[in-house]
Amino acid sequence: MINSLRLGVNIDHVATIRNARGGDHPDPVRAAEIVASVGGDGITAHLREDRRHIRDDDLQRIQDATNLPLNLEMAATDEMLEIALRHKPHAACIVPEKREERTTEGGLDAAGQHNRIAPIVSQLTDAGIRVSLFIEAEERQLDAALRLGAPVVEFHTGEYAHAHLDGDRDLLASELKRIADMSALAAKNGIEPHAGHGLTYENVQPIAAIPQLAELNIGHYLMGEAIFVGLENAVRKMRGLMDDAR
Repeated sequence: MINSLRLGVNIDHVATIRNARGGDHPDPVRAAEIVASVGGDGITAHLREDRRHIRDDDLQRIQDATNLPLNLEMAATDEMLEIALRHKPHAACIVPEKREERTTEGGLDAAGQHNRIAPIVSQLTDAGIRVSLFIEAEERQLDAALRLGAPVVEFHTGEYAHAHLDGDRDLLASELKRIADMSALAAKNGIEPHAGHGLTYENVQPIAAIPQLAELNIGHYLMGEAIFVGLENAVRKMRGLMDDAR
């Protein structure tokens, strides 16, 4: 069991608000600094093809502003590979991306896209960047991650979150078991399991209690809560709930 569960905070939606009006306020760099000051363990930022939130120049500013590791979420494209190799974040999480989606809608098909993803994983690894694959908690996808040599997988918790919202106890239980089983299998095979998507104060603890999980990445919910209680308080409360679950 990993006793200390890391909290990575996704700051994309600070940039979403900034971009709604243009200019430079609110600045995602300030959010990164706040996360660092209240015990966050990492910063996650998704540089999308359409630059709807994080922009290219944000990456270096975030890296310069704090000592927290930057986890760059990126599509498996040549453009994003070049950017990752130039900035050399601590980690790069390869995610599926569709221009029309509001948010990432599911896990990466690492099995079906092996030939596309393999050279990207190899080049990122050679550059000293820790590669993560954002996948569904499925054995087929985990097997693909093993074949690709990814040291980390992040399991998509979206279906679990939807089941919680819908009050579907059977689906909630089955999704939780699926994530727990695959986390155990990942750890058994030497892959570090993370999880994220749709996690809230209300649903985080059963996920946080999964002993093999090393990190949760949470963004949209924390930024929404920050509007009402401030980012410091939002992160502290999530951190406390995660710690209590362990």
